[in-house]
Amino acid sequence: MTTTYVCCHAEKMETLQGYVERWGEDYMVSGSRVSLASVVYAWKEGFSPESIRDEFPALHLEQVYGAITYYLAHQAEVDAYLSELKVDFERRRAEQAALYPETTAKLRGALEATHS
Repeated sequence: MTTTYVCCHAEKMETLQGYVERWGEDYMVSGSRVSLASVVYAWKEGFSPESIRDEFPALHLEQVYGAITYYLAHQAEVDAYLSELKVDFERRRAEQAALYPETTAKLRGALEATHS
């Protein structure tokens, strides 16, 4: 199962090379609500384009290949974006852990139990 990153900026949409759109600060696969980050992370984890399409049934195989091609053509830019997403995710996770320490402890315990 792949990790899905939900993007929350939808103020302006700009199509980039046919297969990727910018929604504000976020990159999305054109014609879908699937983030480019979700496709790229799955591909980097070793999923084939066909497997990625199976994980995201809203996408056609052509869209998956187009998203990967866009990533390869703009790797430095997209990698910088992915790094920003990761920093933002970690900041939000820390904020939530501080707000809900008991829940965080329960969730960590459950996660550890599934991995033992």
